Amino acid sequence: MSDIKSSDYKVFSRFVENLAKKLTKFYYSKLNKKFVTSNKIKGKGYDPVTTADKAFEKFIRKEINSKFPRHQIIGEEFGYQKSKSDFTWVIDPIDGTRSFVIGNPTWSNLISLNYKGNPIVGLANFPVLKKYYFNSSNKSSFVVENNKKRKIKVNKKVKFSNMKMSVAFHGGISLDQQKKIPKILKLMQFPCVDALSYSHFAEGKLDVVIQCSNKIWDIHPLIPIIEAAGGIVSTWNNKSAVKAGNIICSANRNIHNQLIKILKPVC
Repeated sequence: MSDIKSSDYKVFSRFVENLAKKLTKFYYSKLNKKFVTSNKIKGKGYDPVTTADKAFEKFIRKEINSKFPRHQIIGEEFGYQKSKSDFTWVIDPIDGTRSFVIGNPTWSNLISLNYKGNPIVGLANFPVLKKYYFNSSNKSSFVVENNKKRKIKVNKKVKFSNMKMSVAFHGGISLDQQKKIPKILKLMQFPCVDALSYSHFAEGKLDVVIQCSNKIWDIHPLIPIIEAAGGIVSTWNNKSAVKAGNIICSANRNIHNQLIKILKPVC
């Protein structure tokens, strides 16, 4: 994004860092208690939403509107707040609501700032784990844990033969389709836990993450973090990850190209 200045990045990244701290504080002061769960899907299927999802999104929207009142907002729970601005915030108030419901600590608050449709700043905040990931430019990503900030990078030198891969299909492809990619099934050796897997990838703990059926609010906040950490992220058919859908991220181009070929039968 040639027309995004370093001073702009500084303003936006400082905002998301402060927002991460506020969100964790908000969770422990207001939401770490009983909540009500409902199913968005009527009939067959299960897509849970909780009162905490809605409370988080209202809080995030209020913070954004206070600092950037002219910016657009797209949120999973409350839709599209339109304006003429080139900047749009994309919000997943709780990514991993199923994890949240059962008390798994891997759920997060995901937020991206998009410029002319492209994610430029991302935040993945994990209140229970008390850490968050963000990028401060298109070349620098960080994790903050126990109040210590550390720059993160993917493991660029990893080879296909010893890569660590995390995969989750989320019901996005059938068993018959899975049988068409036996190499992927054999390489599914590490657990896939919501946005935390993408975050672990960005800091070099995993070398590949493959997921199905990502919505824009699932992946947009993670794209700038992954790319600033040196990772490659796309759809399974090697299109822009901004389109969302079935997503793959890899530590280097060689691995990415090999896996794209392996995934071709189900694209």
